[in-house]
Amino acid sequence: MINLEENINSKPLRIAILGTGMIGEVHRRSALLCGATLVGAMASTPERSVEMARRWHTEPILTPADLTTIAPDVVHVCTPNAMHAEHVEAAITANAHVICEKPLATSISVAQRLTELAHQRQRVATVPYVYRFHPLVREIRSRVTAGEFGRWQLLHGSYLQDWLLSPLATSWRVEAATGGPSRAFADIGSHWCDLMEFVSGERITSLTAATSITVPERPVKSEVSFQKSSDAGQTRKVDTEDAATVIFKTRSGVLGSVLISQVSAGRKNRLWFEFDGERRSAVFDQENPETIWLGGEASAEILQRDPSYGSSEQRRLSTLPAGHSQGYAQCFENFVADTYASIRGEAREGLPTFNDGLRSAHIIDAVIRSARSNTWVDVTASL
Repeated sequence: MINLEENINSKPLRIAILGTGMIGEVHRRSALLCGATLVGAMASTPERSVEMARRWHTEPILTPADLTTIAPDVVHVCTPNAMHAEHVEAAITANAHVICEKPLATSISVAQRLTELAHQRQRVATVPYVYRFHPLVREIRSRVTAGEFGRWQLLHGSYLQDWLLSPLATSWRVEAATGGPSRAFADIGSHWCDLMEFVSGERITSLTAATSITVPERPVKSEVSFQKSSDAGQTRKVDTEDAATVIFKTRSGVLGSVLISQVSAGRKNRLWFEFDGERRSAVFDQENPETIWLGGEASAEILQRDPSYGSSEQRRLSTLPAGHSQGYAQCFENFVADTYASIRGEAREGLPTFNDGLRSAHIIDAVIRSARSNTWVDVTASL
């Protein structure tokens, strides 16, 4: 009899990727760097699947049901948000472990169902909240755990992009039918909230939110994400937010705020936070991830990433020497590597799982409800 666990531990993981757009390519690169073997890929249509499989030197997956025949060890779900449930369920039915892009689902009920399914089938199931894997994020977290900052006074920040600044820019993410009822907040605000809770140890319990649509019409979606056309042609009414602002309170009563935008000129991917404690403050900027700012009442310092110093997790995730810039790509590689290690039975600190995806679904739902009602709302119970 074949020992499946021994097989996973002794051979390269066999993976399939559903969704071959920009983020699918990021998953593919990270998986190959982690030693995986790509055994199949599925794109938006059967014809596109054949084309992308040829480019990626693998086999085409024509329908999610084909996963049962291919029998991969891991399925990376990188398809539009509304398809996540079908594709995660197909992966788990094929007895595969799963990495599913965020948001895990477009509603709490679906996120709950997927989380329970993964638990029942004892599958490793993770969500790429990859900014957790910046070494200096782990350095701040370690110092929080050690009590260096004291009681939190204020938690605040922003996540700003400009990829939808132009009225000619469009994507499947813009449409609620494919992307879900929230766009900017679900897409990038979820990252900020996950990082805030992960680093600070706080949990959002109530919030008030406002959202805005600054570009009321955009070109009809194409198959290409991040498309910008020279001619708008046929347009459609936009039904998801371009920007959001959220004020929140945590379980221990700390006040916080975050500003989210996909229409801020010049900001390409600026996830920024400042966490102010009674003794010290910390600032992190994802566009400049090689340093953090640590402030005290008498002085402030700039701390550089260096695998020779700092917390054990900062040193573990520093895969390049000091002065050789690490960024998003290395975060993603470390996330995938830790997921694969978990599949092989090795414990990894801070790995974001479907439980974290479900937690995010509760926060997104609260933001939607608050923006619609113009009131403070509670974040419903979650893990």
